[in-house]
Amino acid sequence: MAQSPRRGLNRWQGQMTDTSVSRNAATASAPVRLIKRVVLVLIGPFYFLFIAFVPLLCARRRGFRGWYWRLVKRACSRLLWLLGIRVEITEAERAALAQDRDSIIVINHRSHLDGFALMDAVPDAKWFTFAAKKELCRHPLLRTGFTGAGLVEIDRKNGSLAMETLGAAVREMPARRSVVLFPEGTRARGESLGPFKAGAVLAARDSGRSIRPIVIHASDRLLPRGRFLPQGGVIRVEVLEPFVCDPTAPVDADVARLRAAMLAAFDRA
Repeated sequence: MAQSPRRGLNRWQGQMTDTSVSRNAATASAPVRLIKRVVLVLIGPFYFLFIAFVPLLCARRRGFRGWYWRLVKRACSRLLWLLGIRVEITEAERAALAQDRDSIIVINHRSHLDGFALMDAVPDAKWFTFAAKKELCRHPLLRTGFTGAGLVEIDRKNGSLAMETLGAAVREMPARRSVVLFPEGTRARGESLGPFKAGAVLAARDSGRSIRPIVIHASDRLLPRGRFLPQGGVIRVEVLEPFVCDPTAPVDADVARLRAAMLAAFDRA
C-alpha cells in the first residue's frame, strides 16, 4: 500500500525533531565536557599527587589499608567521571561481587582503562588487590602506597618464583579478599581475547579457591593502543558465574575451559 503524503511528512518531521534533539543534547553537553577536561588538567595532577603522598604520612596508622584502598577507588571513579566515561554493571552483578569470597578474580585486558573501570565497578564490601610487576613496586613515589594497598609483587623474569610468590600471597589472604589477574598477561591486540596463561588456574588449584571471571567490554574503543587521551563513552563490566577448577583434569584443559567461558561472554557483546 502506498504511503500517504501526510504520513510521510509526519515521519520526516519526527526524524528531523529527533535529530535536532540529539544535536541539542550533544551541544549542551559540550561545555560540560570542556569544563571537566579543564578541571582534570588544572587540578588533577595535584589531586593524584596527594593520593600518592598520603601513604608516606599515614602508612603506619591503624586501618590504613582499608581506608586508603577506598580513597584510591574514589579517585579512580572521579577520574573516569572527569573523562566522561561511565561504567555499567548490573545491581545483581554488583551484589554477587559484594558477597564473593574465596576467589581469584580474572579479567580480560583491552586498554589502560580496565583497572580504573574495575575499581569503579567493584563495591566496597569486596576487597581486592592487583598483582603487579615488581618494577612498579620499586618506584620511589609509588612503593609505600603499593605496599600499603597490599599489591602482590610479581617477578615476570622468573616464572617459578612468580608462581611461588603469588601462591603464598593468595593462601594468606582473608576469604573476602581477592587478587586480580590478567590471564592474557598484556593488552590484547586483536578483536578477540588473547591466549591465556596458566597462572590463575595454578593459583586457584594451589589455594583451593574458585575463579571469578569478569569480562571488560569496549574499553579499547575509548582508549585504543597509541592514543593518550580517551574519548568519553561507556565501559561494560560483566561478572560471570564462579569457575571451579577440575583437579583431575590437565591444567591446560582448565585454562581452555576458562577462556571459552569468558570468550562466549565477550562475543555476545
